[in-house]
Amino acid sequence: MKEKPKKIRKTKRKSLKILLLLVIILIAFIGYKGLKAYFKLQNATQGEVIHSSMRNQELKDTQPFSILFLGIENYATKGQGGRTDSIILVTVNPKDNTIQKMSIPRDTYVEIPDQKRKSKINGAYNSGLQSTVNTVENFLHVPIDYYVTVDFGGFKNIVDEVGGINVDVPFDFWQYTDTKPRYKVYFKKGNQHLNGTEALAYARMRKRDPRGDFGREERQQQAMLAIIDKLKSPKTLFKIDKYASVFSKNVTTNMSLSEGLFLFNDMKETNPKNITTLKLDGKDDYIDRIYYYMPDQTSVTAITSSLRSHLELDKSPANSNSK
Repeated sequence: MKEKPKKIRKTKRKSLKILLLLVIILIAFIGYKGLKAYFKLQNATQGEVIHSSMRNQELKDTQPFSILFLGIENYATKGQGGRTDSIILVTVNPKDNTIQKMSIPRDTYVEIPDQKRKSKINGAYNSGLQSTVNTVENFLHVPIDYYVTVDFGGFKNIVDEVGGINVDVPFDFWQYTDTKPRYKVYFKKGNQHLNGTEALAYARMRKRDPRGDFGREERQQQAMLAIIDKLKSPKTLFKIDKYASVFSKNVTTNMSLSEGLFLFNDMKETNPKNITTLKLDGKDDYIDRIYYYMPDQTSVTAITSSLRSHLELDKSPANSNSK
């Protein structure tokens, strides 16, 4: 067998060395950005500690759990107090990789235990995060294990950082931006690419939606899923430190970093067919000329049953507070 010329062998070795060097640089680059992202995300995971009155022991790795997602509207109060503009409860069952989710309209008329009165559920946040957790637990009789709060003022920064999002606009409408000076953004039925300011306007419009809060909540969930879809991209690795910086400034949670990453990976891989959306039925009503959404008790009972079953809680809420 004829030996290959030394020049060819040297060229191949040189090419291999260059390729190996590039791989090492790439790994180091990703590792460096990953390390930066880790420390930045630690800020996001150092949120307020909450306590569930319906859990008396730590969750096991395979045990179903719940997450309360809250969109906080506090830019009008300069970051102080505020209200929950969006309330989404999600239950996750890791055993069969299923998810149940429901939106609670912000005007829902409920008992707010910490304020010892009945009012709109979004007002519970005025007494703090724990008050909102207590109110949701009291209303639906399911434990709240984790929470994630998103500052709506910073929501647009997150969207801009991921390069905008694509949404399927359900119908033509317009909405004012929250910028100064304000201006109208027009949305046309069909696929549309939105930057941060446009995405916030899209997620907040309610008055021109024939379905009111329910239509808005679907658009908010749509925007959240669009962000997650963007984060699935391999390009995420190269901007992970920038993403982490934006998220740490606008998102707080009581999840550990490992729990958050585990959840993100689970949600990323979940088949849409395994996601069930629950709808809270009710009616519009006024008390002292103030609008409220009055929940139908039959619907509340059915939702409680479904959520508790998904969380593998067999006892009825009337029988026990520890599940």
